[in-house]
Amino acid sequence: MAFRGPKVWLWRWRRNPLRRRADAMEGWVLLGAGVLTVLAGVLAGLTATRSVEDELAREREDWRPAVAHLSERAPGTADAHTGTASGDRVWGRAAWTAVDGTAHSGLVRVRPGSTAGTPVVVWTDRRGALVSRPATPYEARLRASLIGGLAGVSTAAVPFIVGRAVRARLERRRMDQWDADWARFDPLWGHRTG
Repeated sequence: MAFRGPKVWLWRWRRNPLRRRADAMEGWVLLGAGVLTVLAGVLAGLTATRSVEDELAREREDWRPAVAHLSERAPGTADAHTGTASGDRVWGRAAWTAVDGTAHSGLVRVRPGSTAGTPVVVWTDRRGALVSRPATPYEARLRASLIGGLAGVSTAAVPFIVGRAVRARLERRRMDQWDADWARFDPLWGHRTG
């Protein structure tokens, strides 16, 4: 890379007899890449954030808790000393009735050793299918912000990288032109140094 002196802002657009066409072109490339980087990143981030927030809000409206009852004893044993189940939760088969009155069954997480008929709170969608607990408004904002930020940074990286690649190509081209000019004028000076 060529040696650069002190930084002078907007030097590519100033009138100067030494300014080359490549300098102005590089300035426009950098400006365009910078503007596209900011706009693409902000728009993609806001769009992703809004989309995730809307989807999570829709889940909070549509998903409802239902009481399911174990249809068979859950595997594992309960702790006799404390009366609580030992270990983590296990999968047990349960049945529930959806809002529309249809009967459903499936595997749910329960305490080990739970007996048949034990009530378990499950979350279902409109059709009565099992779903996870919906995100709270705070969790939804946090998740939407993280996903929006990731989408914005990822999208902004594209014009930024393309701008850097074009700038590097222009720099190589400028150095090649400099070498060609130097090779043409150096013999005229008679190789005198110092």
